[in-house]
Amino acid sequence: VQRRIPWLLINLCTAFLAAFTVTLFEGVIAQVVVLASSMSIVTGMGGNAGNQTLTVVIRSIALGELELKKNWKKVFKEIMIGILQGAIVGCLAGIILYFKVGSPLIGFIIFLAMIGNMMVASTFGFLVPLILKRFNFDPALGSSIILTAATDVLGFFFFLGLASLFLPWLI
Repeated sequence: VQRRIPWLLINLCTAFLAAFTVTLFEGVIAQVVVLASSMSIVTGMGGNAGNQTLTVVIRSIALGELELKKNWKKVFKEIMIGILQGAIVGCLAGIILYFKVGSPLIGFIIFLAMIGNMMVASTFGFLVPLILKRFNFDPALGSSIILTAATDVLGFFFFLGLASLFLPWLI
């Protein structure tokens, strides 16, 4: 419990940060209500994609197969994987939203947001456990907290930020 509670308290703070990010876009959400029911798709998918990467990296660290110093090519590869996963899943999400709400622009916005957030997820999922290990923190305890913070805050920001940029064409 002593080793876990500090990370959960950090998570509580970052959850409020994610909630604050959403409040920055309250006016946009009020004008395009479908954003409220769709934004968790971006954050949820980013979190899950990042956790896939995180799990593989933590296992590799435990087996002694991975160190921060020697893996910059692998970081780039993970970023590219995140972009590809984001494009595939984002395209499907965009098509579903298009048929659900009848707006190709909402579909395009979720597509772009998904690419951005899954790129972040892959990058954080790869680097965070290595950095925590480097500073003698247990990556198994803290990595998912940091990853979730990044994918929630940036996922909301990407999705709602893009929606605010395209707002004149959404209303």
